[in-house]
Amino acid sequence: MAAVPSAVHLPRCVVSPTGRHSASLIFLHGSGHSGQGQREWIKNVLNQDLTFQHIKIIYPTAPSRPYTPLKGGFSNVWFDRYKISMDCPEHLESIDSMCQVISGLIDEEVKTGIQKSRILIGGFSMGGCMAMHLAYRNHPDVAGVFVLSGFLNKASVVYQDLQQGGHMLPELFQCHGSADNLVLHAWGKETNSKLKSLGVSTTFHSLPNLNHELNKTELEKLKSWILTRLPGETDGQSE
Repeated sequence: MAAVPSAVHLPRCVVSPTGRHSASLIFLHGSGHSGQGQREWIKNVLNQDLTFQHIKIIYPTAPSRPYTPLKGGFSNVWFDRYKISMDCPEHLESIDSMCQVISGLIDEEVKTGIQKSRILIGGFSMGGCMAMHLAYRNHPDVAGVFVLSGFLNKASVVYQDLQQGGHMLPELFQCHGSADNLVLHAWGKETNSKLKSLGVSTTFHSLPNLNHELNKTELEKLKSWILTRLPGETDGQSE
């Protein structure tokens, strides 16, 4: 399949800050989902939107494309996979083309006056994997990366790039359910350990009895971490 052109406009759902906009967060959904769906899922778990006084949250929707794990059926996915496993090559053509597309979203924020160091990138499952490729290979000057129930393949090019050194290393926040039967907890843990061994400052929270889903505990931990990476303009700024 031909590469997705960087001019592609990603539909997105935006939660505006309640005060002056001084930082941005890009939240990438998992396979088959949508930006609007990701926002609503979080809202259902928290009983309210994830909102901040100074941070704009952007929930883009991935383009529909053939997805090999669905036997070539179309799905809203950030990239293709040969299979859902750590033990296979990455589909780099689709990953790299989507990095170009989402980079356009980051550039839009920078053009509005938001510094790259005031932008966070992360996501759920496949969205978390996409975020790691974006940050560690393309935008190492972002404020940080968060990954919820996600992983990198064992021979990921992310590891290869970081082994060469010379990179800035955005801080990584990860959460993973211990009962996840789609993306195994061990895959997330191994990803975290490998990145830590390459110099990344990492945090890893295991969520007992949680399957491939979100819960309130992890979203509250995520919100606290977000505020450490993107603090308000004054120490006493309330959220």
